[in-house]
Amino acid sequence: MADKKIKSPNQMKKILGGLKKDGKKIVFTNGCFDILHVGHVRYLSRARKLGDILVVGLNTDRSVRIIKGEKRPIVCEEERAEVLSALKVVDYVVLFDEADPFALIKALEPSILVKGADWPKGKIIGGDFIKRSGGKVVRIPLVPGSSSTNLIEKIAKAYCPS
Repeated sequence: MADKKIKSPNQMKKILGGLKKDGKKIVFTNGCFDILHVGHVRYLSRARKLGDILVVGLNTDRSVRIIKGEKRPIVCEEERAEVLSALKVVDYVVLFDEADPFALIKALEPSILVKGADWPKGKIIGGDFIKRSGGKVVRIPLVPGSSSTNLIEKIAKAYCPS
């Protein structure tokens, strides 16, 4: 992972400190981003338009397994990070190993926290912290039927019929 956009949480905190001093509005979102698809791209593009810098918190492989089960992720964390960092709308990618991004959100203190509209307002991890810090939480509509899980099921059905 030699990509200049992929940072450790400590590196990211230092970088954002300087950007905030320059008055930049930091947008943060997070996810597994396993098998990148058009729903991800549209979501990230909309998130990026909300501020000056888009930081994507990426679940490590260990973290994805905690959330999605032992068969996931399909794509390893290094490759998921590289693919995300190749998107022009993504300014930085930072991996986190926990089951949820709360510690990372607290460390980075973004101006805007973005999640998909499938997350109820009161259930967005870090949302209360961001609001208390003077930031805002934005929910972005999902692309109907567009998900990594749907892709995996479609591939399995086509190539491994039972």
